[in-house]
Order: sequence, then C-alpha cells, then structure tokens
Amino acid sequence: MPALAQENGARPAGATLRIGLQQQIDSLNPFLGYTLASTDIFRAIYPTLTTYSPDDFSVMPELAESWAPSPDKLTWTFRIRPGVKWTDGQPVTARDAAYTYNRMMTDPAASTANGNFVENFANVTAPDDATLVIQTKTPQATMLAIDAPIVPEHVWSKIADVANFANDQMPLVGSGPFTLTGYRPEQDVTLTANPDFWRGAPKVSAVQFIQFKNSDAAVQALRKGDVDVVQKLTPAQFNALAGQADIKQVKGQGRRFFEMILNPGATNSENAPIGTGHPALKDVRVRQAIDRAIDRQVLVDRVLGSYGQIGGGYLPPIFADFHWTPPQPRTFDPAAANRMLDEAGYARGADGIRRTPQGEPLNFDFVLHGDESMDAQVGEYVKRWLADLGINVELQPVSDNQLNDRTTAGDFDMVISGWSANPDPDYVLRLQTCGARPDPAGGGTNDTFLCDQQYDDFYNQQLAEFDAAKRVDLVKQAQARFYDQAAGLILFYQNSLEAYRSDRYTGFTQQPNTEGVITGQQGYWGYYGAQPTEAAMNGSSGTDYTGVAWVLGGVVVLVGVVVALVVVRRRATADTRE
Repeated sequence: MPALAQENGARPAGATLRIGLQQQIDSLNPFLGYTLASTDIFRAIYPTLTTYSPDDFSVMPELAESWAPSPDKLTWTFRIRPGVKWTDGQPVTARDAAYTYNRMMTDPAASTANGNFVENFANVTAPDDATLVIQTKTPQATMLAIDAPIVPEHVWSKIADVANFANDQMPLVGSGPFTLTGYRPEQDVTLTANPDFWRGAPKVSAVQFIQFKNSDAAVQALRKGDVDVVQKLTPAQFNALAGQADIKQVKGQGRRFFEMILNPGATNSENAPIGTGHPALKDVRVRQAIDRAIDRQVLVDRVLGSYGQIGGGYLPPIFADFHWTPPQPRTFDPAAANRMLDEAGYARGADGIRRTPQGEPLNFDFVLHGDESMDAQVGEYVKRWLADLGINVELQPVSDNQLNDRTTAGDFDMVISGWSANPDPDYVLRLQTCGARPDPAGGGTNDTFLCDQQYDDFYNQQLAEFDAAKRVDLVKQAQARFYDQAAGLILFYQNSLEAYRSDRYTGFTQQPNTEGVITGQQGYWGYYGAQPTEAAMNGSSGTDYTGVAWVLGGVVVLVGVVVALVVVRRRATADTRE
C-alpha cells in the first residue's frame, strides 16, 4: 500500500505560500495544459532549456548552460547543466529533452499545448547525456525561447496515450524548485519545495494554489489571512485595499491583451467549415465597422478604472520593441460605422435590425465568461454600441468549460478572449496562422480562426529572421495585417492588480523589476524568491486547504478524479496560455 505524502488537510511543515486562484486549471498534463494557471504551475515543476531574467525578460540559461548555432543557423547545440536531478533521484540529461521534443514532433496529442515550438524541427538527438542537438528545416529565430516543459523519458515513455488517463496514472516527476504533491479538483493544488533544486531550495516549504469562484471571495480570504497573495483584482477591489494593515498592493504592467473575436468563418486545418458563425462576419467590412463602434477609452476608464491602456496592436506595450500602434486607428465613430454598413449592402429592416443581402438579420451571440465581471461589463457596452448600428447582440455568459468547448468548435459569433504574450512574440503570433487551426483528429491551438496568406508570409519571415531590427519590422507588419483583417479586436491591455499579506511574506521577486508582477511570470521567480516572516513560519492565521497525495516508488501520483484531458483545449478563461 502506498504511503501518504501528506495527511488529509495538513499543511506542510514550515511556511506555505497560499495563492488565491480565480480560474480553472485546464490540465495538469504538461503536454496539454496551456492556460496561465497551468503554465504557472508547470514552470515551477519542469525544466526548460532557457528562461527569462526576472529583471528585464532577457534570455538566461536554465537547464542548458550554453548553446551555439551552426553558421547556417540550421543546427543548434545545447550543453546540458550537470548534476540536475529529477525528484525521483534520476539524473536530468539531454536525452530527456530529446525525448520530449520528439514526442511532440510525432504525437499530435503531445503537441497540443506547445507544438509550435517544434513545428520547424527536422531532427533532435542527444549524442550523449550532456549534449542536445536540434536541427531545423529552416532558420528559426526562436531557438532560445522554447517554452515547452521538459519531462523525464524514463517516466513518460511508458505512457502510450498522453491525452486520456486518470489522475492516479499521472506521473508527477519534475526537477524545478517545487514538486506537485496535492490536487483536489475545483479546490486546490499543492506544490512542495524541492530541497535538491540546483539553484538551491526555495525559502518556503510549499506553494498552494487555492481556487475561488470569484475575486470577491479571494479578497475576503486575503483580508482574513486565509491566503497570502491574490491576483486579478478589479479596480474597485484594488482601491479598497489601499492603506489596509498588513496588506500591500502591487500594480504591474500587464503582459496580456483583452480581445473580442469576431468569427471570420471558422475552418479546420483541412479548410472544412466548422461552427455556427454568422455569415455576415465573414465580410471584413462588417468586422471593421464593428470595430469603429467600440469606444476603447470608455472601456479603459470605466471597466478598468484607468488601470490599463487602450488596445491597438496585437502585442502589449510592456514589450516595447515589438509593440505596434496603428498609424491610422479605427477610432470610435458610430456615424462612420453606419455608413460602412450601408455601403456594404447591409440595410436596416422595418424592425431596425440590419440584414445581409440575402435577408438574414444581424443577430449575433456574444459568448462571455460567466464568472468574470469584466466580461459582463464589456458585454453590456458592446451590446449598446452595436444596437446603434442596427446589430442585435445576445449576451451569453457561460462556464469556462462551455466557453472552451464552443470556441474550440467555432460555435460563436463573438467571444471574449485574451492571451499573455511572451517576451518573444512567436507563440501568440502563430495563433493567428492557418497552421494553428484545429485538426479534425484533435490537436491545435488557435485564436481567431484567421487564415490569411499575407499574415502567414509575415509570420514565416519573422520566424527565420535573425537580424533583430529586421525581425521587429516583420513582426509589426504581421500585426498591421492582423489589425486590417479585424478578426480579433484588441480592446485594451489591463494592468496586473495584485495584493499580498506583508505580515507573512516579504521580498517577492517581481518580473520585470520595474512595474513587475508576482504571479503569472515568465518563470518561477515570484514563488521561489518569497521570504516568509516569523508569522508565516509558525503557520499562524488562515485555513488549511491542502489536498491528499500519495507517493509510490519515488513517483508522486494523485488519487481521485479524472482531469480534463481532451486533446484540443482552448482558452479556459480570459487569462490564457502565452
């Protein structure tokens, strides 16, 4: 019989950093999970070849100590850091990285979350334990930004189907600063500090992600001392915490864009139409007219409480090199929007609702996250603005999983989305390519279902461009084309509003070091650098949320339910995978 790793409900000895989480975790499988909640956990558990500096997002070594490209940039050789061990005691070698990438290259299910990183790989080998060699089909400028979790070959090679298995079969062997030791669905995830982490053991004994249905409940838990950090605060909640004893606010410049997708005629990777999108939205003139009816400044002022910036380009301002501002933006102009629809042949009927030339009324459904107050507010404004155009909007707030299923299937007219961008923009840029559309057999992660050859050309050119200035220019041209097609309307870039218990923790490493954040980083620095106070070390105040975990043969396995393990997983919340 396996031995208990923790008793039910018991907090690990020492300081447990408790994070209030307000989103569902789409999967604990490193090949499948890609929401921000999941990737935040994966970065604390699994190694990557490189990581990003907490100071300024610059690339720095992680599992790979050094690297060198061939003169033609088609072969990259990485030297793997010696002495790194998996949490079951086995050494981490180049063969683990080679196995991970080859599995993603050959198994469609394994490519679900991060397949874009290996799409251009021709061959990956490990000549010895310390050497990883990656050959690419064409030069690839993102070779130092491969943000895919590396898994242990000796564990995962025994799993034939990464897409479908129960939690009690899931291996949880990592090599990061923390190890996954507890999971209770819809309640919490517990990570225990790895004392053998190669950078040194974390200062906390554990990190616990405690799930809340909404931010109000999370804020109340923070006030009571039941959690130590809360994220995704509304402007009103953030303002209300000003001056509160033992609570410190953090206002960071966000990496996310908040987007409204207009279904341009969803198709799969074989160009077969899918979904229920309204035919009028296939017309770029209709999509552009809708954009002219959106008052972004009102959204920033009233929905964000001025904690953010109006949207335009695809990449947020925090990444200044790649951020692009439309030189001639489609500013709020309802009169111009109405003229555009008139000229395009979408006349109003006797009921005031516009119709297609074929007579179909412009009745659009607008799918929202049902537990996100920001979605609800944006939805009400959009409904009112589009009514002035003669377009009827039905707001459809749904659960995260329902929104996930509908967007995967293209079953929407309009839907709220949003992604966190990486310092290297390739991942989110690829979401708009023809190749990102879902495969009929499963797999694929796309955003708007856009399939545009001009955009794809810019995307492919930037991927192969090693001259920094030229690549920046190509990335901006891709954003300009995306903006012109108006399949995804970037409404705003919100600040990241967080707060933490200063009586329990200090010294959080924020990323970047100016206007940075604690949670949802490009790395594990926020949790790894947290310094507990005496109160935290003594475990005073708060409620225990810890789940149950079992240890068998050195491998942690979770008992209980089946996690959401469908192959094609889209955005489980607006805070989605980078």
